[in-house]
Amino acid sequence: MDACKQDSPMFKIRVHPRTRPVLSIVLVVYDMPRQALNTIATLCAAYQRNVNEGDYEVIVVENRSDNTIPDAEIAAFPRNIRYLLRDETQPTPVHAVNAGADLARGDHICVMIDGARMVTPGVVSGILKSHRSAAGAVVTVPGYHIGSELQQDAVESGYDEATDRALVGSIGWQYNGYALFDIACFSESCAVGFFLPNGESNCISMPRRFWDVLKGCDPRFNIRGGGLCNLDLYKRALEMPGSQHFLLPGEGTFHQFHGGVTTGGEARCHREALINDIRAQYRSIRGKDYTRPETRPQFMGEIPPEAMRFMAISVDKAREQERYSQPVELRAGASAA
Repeated sequence: MDACKQDSPMFKIRVHPRTRPVLSIVLVVYDMPRQALNTIATLCAAYQRNVNEGDYEVIVVENRSDNTIPDAEIAAFPRNIRYLLRDETQPTPVHAVNAGADLARGDHICVMIDGARMVTPGVVSGILKSHRSAAGAVVTVPGYHIGSELQQDAVESGYDEATDRALVGSIGWQYNGYALFDIACFSESCAVGFFLPNGESNCISMPRRFWDVLKGCDPRFNIRGGGLCNLDLYKRALEMPGSQHFLLPGEGTFHQFHGGVTTGGEARCHREALINDIRAQYRSIRGKDYTRPETRPQFMGEIPPEAMRFMAISVDKAREQERYSQPVELRAGASAA
């Protein structure tokens, strides 16, 4: 980025020129510094297994608020983590995602639209392995909520940031990131488990050429929180001709509570009204209601002991579906750790 761009009041960027990475991860942040710093820590090469800093870059795109990541924390980021602070005039993360992707240098682009989602230690290596396995790999990571129930439900019983912070702080995730499974439940979009179609992924990676054809996130999703922009990206990527869906059943993204638009930050009646508006906007853009993309993913990676209960839940959910009465084939190297 040139000097005049760096000096612009719209941007504050920290750039480390390096050899070109294989993967660029775009992480969007707004008004959640504590949660974002936890997420960034889980994306560092010191935490991720079987990768090094040269394999990938993380582009943190923060929309300006009164509660941004402190400068001292930014200065301490590893060299493969880049930071962009930008001003946003619309209440959507879409433009931040696209701005981050414009800066990406990798052959593959991974979108994490919610900076509050910590990840497990095999996410980056699993994404890289999947892309090496197939030129058209679209890689998705299942989603979870911190806590024993969905946060939009738990908030009715007093669940809040302090409760969430204590729970996350109780497991020593810095030493064993898979312990996140011990304090989590499936997110709503992934509640059917690994063997039935999911609604979205908050960590989705695709070849750059796919991203270019899709033209990134659709800027028409300008409603508060971005509406169904992430679900729309997920569906379009998985339904692209030539795409092959890879899923990492032994890994996860884990949502920390931060008062998000649809995860308990508002009274239920206001949240339901917004969800109705979100669905209506999708219909106006795509001409129909959102439906989950029908895929039979190839599974990549190992399944740690901590994730086994979610495998059991997934099997039970699949058995409930008549169309999954035949044995489910595990493909592409998924195994128990």
